[in-house]
Amino acid sequence: MEKFNISTQLKPKSYLRLGFTIFLILFAGKFVINNALPYFGFDKETFGDYWNYKWPLIGHISSGILALAIGPFQFSKTFRNKFMTTHRWLGRIYLTAILVGTISATYLAWTTAIQFNFSWALALQCLAFAWIATASMAYISVMRGRILQHKEWMVRSYVVTFAFVNFRWLVDLPIAHQMMDKFEERGPTMIWLSWTIPLLITEIILSWKKK
Repeated sequence: MEKFNISTQLKPKSYLRLGFTIFLILFAGKFVINNALPYFGFDKETFGDYWNYKWPLIGHISSGILALAIGPFQFSKTFRNKFMTTHRWLGRIYLTAILVGTISATYLAWTTAIQFNFSWALALQCLAFAWIATASMAYISVMRGRILQHKEWMVRSYVVTFAFVNFRWLVDLPIAHQMMDKFEERGPTMIWLSWTIPLLITEIILSWKKK
């Protein structure tokens, strides 16, 4: 009878986690289909001002999509326990993708982004730094055998990875256009909001679980 009560108590939490995971997959999937994949048609009109920088942009987009796709598998306890070797290789691919994405983002920040204004370039650069820093800390932690820290840094890393999805949603919000009609102002603001607020919420949750 006691076991039945425990499983009953766990079900709502499991359903909530599953529902949240499905929502994130659909949310990210919409971004990939509508905003990322069109660039792989290599249409000059799609790239616009980025045409002369298409390869760094493709590298950046490809890396982001790859990191987004790998994340859910890395967080799955069932997948990790059954396929530990695959988990480790996916982790290496994830880190490599972020490294390539960071290099591409840094190049784009100080070539195309700086043409808008310094704030836009700096915002992109800071996001790129947060991206590689959180992923590197996850790698360093697991190499030192600090599994709990590794898991926490992986959570932070994926939150920053998801910033690209958040940004596209935030920058297109009608209220954002009403408050900041010029992209030179709206872009940098939404870039900061796309990862700093989610990361703050993540820190609160991670700290709360330790109590």
